[in-house]
Amino acid sequence: MPLRTPPRTAEPRTADGAGTADGTAAAADGTKITGARSGNRRHRRRRGIAALAVAAALVAGTGGWAAGSEQTAVTGPAPGAAAWRADHTLGRPLPDPATATPTTVARFFAGLTEPQRHRLADRHPLTVGTLDGAPVQLRYRANARALRAERARQDARANDPSRPAEDRARARALAARYTALLSPGRQILFFDPRGRGQVAEVYGDLEAARHTAVVVPGSDIDLTTFDRERDRYGTPTGMAVSLQARLTADAPHVPTAVIAWAGYTTPVGLGPDAATGRLAEAGAPRLARLLTGLAATGAPAPALLCHSYGSVVCGLAAPRAGRAAVGDVILFGSPGARTERAADLHAGGHVWAARDASDWIADIPNVELLGLGHGADPTDPAFGARRVAADRAEGHTGYLVPGTDSLAGFAAIVLGRYADVR
Repeated sequence: MPLRTPPRTAEPRTADGAGTADGTAAAADGTKITGARSGNRRHRRRRGIAALAVAAALVAGTGGWAAGSEQTAVTGPAPGAAAWRADHTLGRPLPDPATATPTTVARFFAGLTEPQRHRLADRHPLTVGTLDGAPVQLRYRANARALRAERARQDARANDPSRPAEDRARARALAARYTALLSPGRQILFFDPRGRGQVAEVYGDLEAARHTAVVVPGSDIDLTTFDRERDRYGTPTGMAVSLQARLTADAPHVPTAVIAWAGYTTPVGLGPDAATGRLAEAGAPRLARLLTGLAATGAPAPALLCHSYGSVVCGLAAPRAGRAAVGDVILFGSPGARTERAADLHAGGHVWAARDASDWIADIPNVELLGLGHGADPTDPAFGARRVAADRAEGHTGYLVPGTDSLAGFAAIVLGRYADVR
């Protein structure tokens, strides 16, 4: 959690605002104030200077705060929750999407017939599609229906001549995105159209998988950039596809699955949002629910691959989900995880860290002060994480590029082949 700003206290200064000649402070009556109070003043100054250093480093690395804009975090149940709560067609209350645990949700759906499940998914697609603990195949069905409904809504907006041209163009772009997500074979595990849009997709057979992984991305990822072609291996889709391909190559007879998860509001650019934990604090409960929901449906505890600001989300979500729901945790290209020790993540497996020599993230100060910064460097031996080689990775988004040693190491971790990690 971010450190809170200490309560303001009167500065130990003389009546004219000066200190004494020997460096101690003085009260208004001339009495010297030495020891702890003078030391506190120096401590506050050091903290302020350090906080400014974090801000200065981010500004220098991004061309200024204008590189990022403040985002409004999307939280809570997806649209349609009120209609879901009011549905009494089964003769009993449906699990509240805001308060029911994934275990409760899983138990509820286990007590329904298949036709009953399908009717609920068809009536309340956005709710069922985002309900952690619901059967995986049912969520795929619900999200496909939700995407078709949203596409129809955007198509109507795009063809409405009363709307401004800019609105119609945006609607056409959104409709095209929904069409792409509806392509045959895509398995959409989560879809929320609010804000910039959030989505999660599964690669592989999640229900049969013996080893699973969740890719948690950093800044600038949303519905429109989730699977972009530019800087492909900086997207959750690119990273997940590459990892799943490597898992299949390394263990062709072992069923595996990788989830590309963009289920939180990410920072845009590297401005103030990227320097604080505000968006991570909003997104961590969603990631924790995903993890406990996977456990409730019988999936093995996944390895978390946490890239850049995604490390901050993982650092807050993993302890919340608990050891039973989290396997190994891999922090790469990480500014920190809002903790000083790997053990504080409470991973069921090991905690790992990777950073290549050309990653600019190394220039960010590893402090957490007055709400700025994200704490200790995960690659520092004092943090306690196991190191993964990234000698052949390049830049901030090259860790899962095919052929890199970091990708090979990550795949070995997901498969539990720790002896193969270099």
